[in-house]
Amino acid sequence: MFAGRKLLIATKHEKEKAIAPILERELGVTCFVSEKFDTDTLGTFTGEVERRDDPMTTARKKCRMAMELNECDLAVASEGSFGPHPFMFFVHADDEMLLFLDKKNNLEIMVRELTIETNFNGREIKTAEELADFAAAANFPAHGLIARKAKDDTTEIIKGITDWQKLSEVFAYFTGKYNSLFVETDMRAMFNPTRMKVIETATHKLVDKIKSCCPQCNTPGFGITDRKEGLPCSLCGSPTQSTLCYLYTCQHCGFLKEEMYPHHKTAEDPGYCALCNP
Repeated sequence: MFAGRKLLIATKHEKEKAIAPILERELGVTCFVSEKFDTDTLGTFTGEVERRDDPMTTARKKCRMAMELNECDLAVASEGSFGPHPFMFFVHADDEMLLFLDKKNNLEIMVRELTIETNFNGREIKTAEELADFAAAANFPAHGLIARKAKDDTTEIIKGITDWQKLSEVFAYFTGKYNSLFVETDMRAMFNPTRMKVIETATHKLVDKIKSCCPQCNTPGFGITDRKEGLPCSLCGSPTQSTLCYLYTCQHCGFLKEEMYPHHKTAEDPGYCALCNP
């Protein structure tokens, strides 16, 4: 279905370095990047352009707008979100969405990679010592930094700082003018090897899902679409909030598959039972 076709990677931040080798090897496509579409028009990490849509919608727009400008029917785009982990509130997380869009076959295949492997951070800086501490924690200069007048201020922003001399010059400029500055990690993929690695992991996950075909019609992208709670308590037998089964649905023919006990256990520990451990 995909071998020999051209696949557009909708990015301006060099994500093709992580995505293209995997997709070309595993799917037989020929990947390319185009400058005709600026993905920053849909939002920037630094806030000059607000991202108005959720990550999935934004990734879909990237694919569709880039395909239209390049007269292409196969594309992939990623969209990352950074902030508190949804379950570990005091830990930063990278939530990466990767979307594969095949207009020719009316296919949309999405994967998500949520990880705490990120250097995402930001801090108000007033002294050279504070700056050195922050830079070390952010894995600078292997990872880029961004400096601005103040947090959320978009009037003066310097991006892509990757050497100590430039960082020192930026520090002197902002502290000389405003007595402080706000320094943050540059989360654009080309300045963030840790994020690039997450995109690579997500791409492997995407390939696995593409290669998972519907047992009934053989359409690619047969994956988990929902889960059911209700794994019984091993002590009292009451249903718990733990996963009883996963549901797989084909987006083409609607075939539904139920996978019981996906975590390879038929009962839950009483410690997770609302009746035994209220």
